Amino acid sequence: MPTMTGTQLINYPTNTAFITPSSMPPLPRTTPGLPKPPRALWPPLDFTLGALACCGACVFTNPLEVVKTRLQLQGELRARGSYQRHYRGVLQALWVVGRTDGLRGLQKGLTAGLLYQGLMNGVRLGFYSYSEAMGLTDAPGGSMVAGALAGALGAFIASPAYLVKTHLQAQTVAAIAVGHQHNHQGVSSAFATIYRREGVIGLWRGVNGAVPRVMVGSAAQLATFSSAKQWVAHVQWFSPDSWLIALTAAMVSGVAVAITMTPFDVISTRLYNQPVDELRRGRLYAGFLDCLVKVCRTEGVLGLYKGMGPVFVRLAPHTVLSMLLWDIMRQKALQHCAA
Repeated sequence: MPTMTGTQLINYPTNTAFITPSSMPPLPRTTPGLPKPPRALWPPLDFTLGALACCGACVFTNPLEVVKTRLQLQGELRARGSYQRHYRGVLQALWVVGRTDGLRGLQKGLTAGLLYQGLMNGVRLGFYSYSEAMGLTDAPGGSMVAGALAGALGAFIASPAYLVKTHLQAQTVAAIAVGHQHNHQGVSSAFATIYRREGVIGLWRGVNGAVPRVMVGSAAQLATFSSAKQWVAHVQWFSPDSWLIALTAAMVSGVAVAITMTPFDVISTRLYNQPVDELRRGRLYAGFLDCLVKVCRTEGVLGLYKGMGPVFVRLAPHTVLSMLLWDIMRQKALQHCAA
């Protein structure tokens, strides 16, 4: 039986003999403090909201993405201690890039990054919210499966943008260069060069590393975000409509994503940035498993966690910002549609 407030007890009628079922107030259909069952938005609108949320987060976190790419390419297929370390940590790497490439260097690849975030996360979040509204995430493990499938679909569609973004963020002056330097003149030039050299298939080179990367990250992010949001709402730390519920859940989600995604992120960066031969085959890696084996053999298992610092520093605020913005905009849209 629901607990009554002091005001309700004071105003409660003392003569209960005349209370009939028809005169009693209806019982609440939902438990106070728990989120209401999700409703579906118009798919194009859901796509747009997911894209806008992640693009907004990308503007603030792109410098960390540049640093992460450089750290992951540094010492590629070389044993520890056998190469010069231009980048030694997040803050030092940000300083080196800013001092050498200027402030614009910290936003290298931003246009391609926004294109990638818009396409990938628009598809990913839109697909997941539709699955949630259809009740597919209610089954055991449903959130992780839906998140993984949504991530795979988004990663495949947006792979060409991630390819160009990685190329642009890796290239710099010779003094601090790491990895292969593609020397593109800009986003449109990069797309055109890759297409002329490798054809349409070349635009999707590295997708075999991107799909597992985003599947793991998406499953961890969306599953933990949904679960954490329900738990925070259940313990009633904040009011049911407070944005602090989404913020707390996003912080938990960011930690989970950083831990599970880093090895896949390293492999994905290596596959995207490697040079190709005359037959359009990668010169360094034949595929995902080949890259995994070679990195572990030459750089050790810790080589898979290169750039863990900026991965966490970037993914945590990116996840918080994108999940928070997405949740707030969807709630506002649902309220507007219900009005």
